[in-house]
Amino acid sequence: MSKQHNSRGRRNKKDDVIMNDSIRATELRVLGDDGEQFGIIARADALQIAEDKGLDLVLVSPDAKPPVAKVMDYGKHKYEIEKKKKEAKKNQKKIEVKEVKFSCKIADNDINYKVKHAREFLEKGKHVKLRVFLRGREMANPELGVEVLKRVWPMLEDVGNLEKDAHQEGRYINMYVTPLKK
Repeated sequence: MSKQHNSRGRRNKKDDVIMNDSIRATELRVLGDDGEQFGIIARADALQIAEDKGLDLVLVSPDAKPPVAKVMDYGKHKYEIEKKKKEAKKNQKKIEVKEVKFSCKIADNDINYKVKHAREFLEKGKHVKLRVFLRGREMANPELGVEVLKRVWPMLEDVGNLEKDAHQEGRYINMYVTPLKK
């Protein structure tokens, strides 16, 4: 048996793999670690083959008739799977969302200043969430917040795509802009 699994007969709870003495079927179709096929043999013989090779007997397809088991180094197999997962995660592109906040009573020069930052974010490939916070009585007139975002959008449309148009979420009017595809 492999050194990592000296607990013969126990199920691996994390990924629920049935191996070695946990296998209850009396006959198994057994595959070797190098692709050779042993055919349909008794469980005791399959366990003996695995033990002679110093490997584990892992149930691959328990629902098949007869169940299919493979002689393999389970620790190495698990390591390979983890390595592939890490590689896939590393190759994923992480989307960063930057938030730019406005108010209903914002001056034009303040809008220009904040739009300049939003443009920089979009040019760097980041997604931008434009938000207008509605204070107190401004909640009665959310269209004021929508108007602010409608003034901002023409300043950004040459560097971004409008993903979500201005819409209200609680006390905020939000607009979501993504960078243009290059």
